Amino acid sequence: MLSPQVIQTSIDDLKSITKTELVVADEEGNLVVSNAQDIVIDKKRVMDFVASPAASQAIEGLLYLKVYDEEEVIYVLVCRDKNDDYAIAKIAAAQLQNLNLAYKERLDKNNFFQNLILDNLLLVDIYNRAKKMHINVEIPRVVFLIETKADRDHEVQEILKSLFSAQSGDFVTSVDEKNVILIKQLDPAQKSDAVASTARTISDMINTEAMIKVRVAYGTIVGELKEVSKSYKEAKLALDVGKIFYADKTVISYQALGIGRLIYQLPVNLCEMFMNEIFGENMPELLDEETLTTVNMFLDNNLNVSETARKLFIHRNTLLYRLEKLQKLTGLDIRVFEDALTLKIALMVVSYLQYLEAMDY
Repeated sequence: MLSPQVIQTSIDDLKSITKTELVVADEEGNLVVSNAQDIVIDKKRVMDFVASPAASQAIEGLLYLKVYDEEEVIYVLVCRDKNDDYAIAKIAAAQLQNLNLAYKERLDKNNFFQNLILDNLLLVDIYNRAKKMHINVEIPRVVFLIETKADRDHEVQEILKSLFSAQSGDFVTSVDEKNVILIKQLDPAQKSDAVASTARTISDMINTEAMIKVRVAYGTIVGELKEVSKSYKEAKLALDVGKIFYADKTVISYQALGIGRLIYQLPVNLCEMFMNEIFGENMPELLDEETLTTVNMFLDNNLNVSETARKLFIHRNTLLYRLEKLQKLTGLDIRVFEDALTLKIALMVVSYLQYLEAMDY
């Protein structure tokens, strides 16, 4: 149903142009809105009119018109029984019916896409409902998941709707109070680079327009409407995994998760066994911040000693000393690729276990 504010605006706009005063009641005779002070609604009379087969009826100087939703009466328009007012009331009735139809279509699409991404629709229902709502089923799409604060999701939705229009085949919705979803329709020629650029645009625009820091995750491009849920699940996984292993990134794609995606799906007991086998009693929590910074910089620079020392602003020998100290503590010489890979995985497992521990609290 339309909100009273929308209906009030509609009849007020008509009154400002035509001077015709209107009253709108629901099918049970309850007043919805009015801009006529001297027209009083009789509930019984309205209900009797609704029950009658007539689409309009003049009763004691007032004219009653029905507003339909398909074949069901949803509103009754009341105005004075004058020729000019009758014509305006007919226009108002048609306007309310069209507004209601547009509102229903929007709600239907919102409901459709929410159920689509949550896998709540049968394949036959997807195609039937998509055809009814004129949604192209065979065109590339990708799902963006934007995480924001619980009380700012509406602002984020409005910004996204200003950037991506329904006329272009894009759709903005949500499944909870913190996550806003953009289902983006793509040109067949668009590739992953264009999708990555769109994700950065979303993040930058929301930060600029509303001063809201958001995290944007997105799945892979899918070729059919029925696969949209796959892209959504990938985006959700990217968002969750990104919080653990790539906390400094505001934009993360499913394809960029790398080994983090594998670790995220490992059982906790297997992770703990791995940690004990690699470190024994020398768990990584014992590594000081300086050592961890050194390790991460060394790995980021592809095990290049000179480049790492330059970026850390330390002497090459100081870096070698730190690496030897680490080798004594862990038994791993990260100048060797296999040991570097082992330590990298181990540190990611630590982040994962710490995340799970924080979730328990």
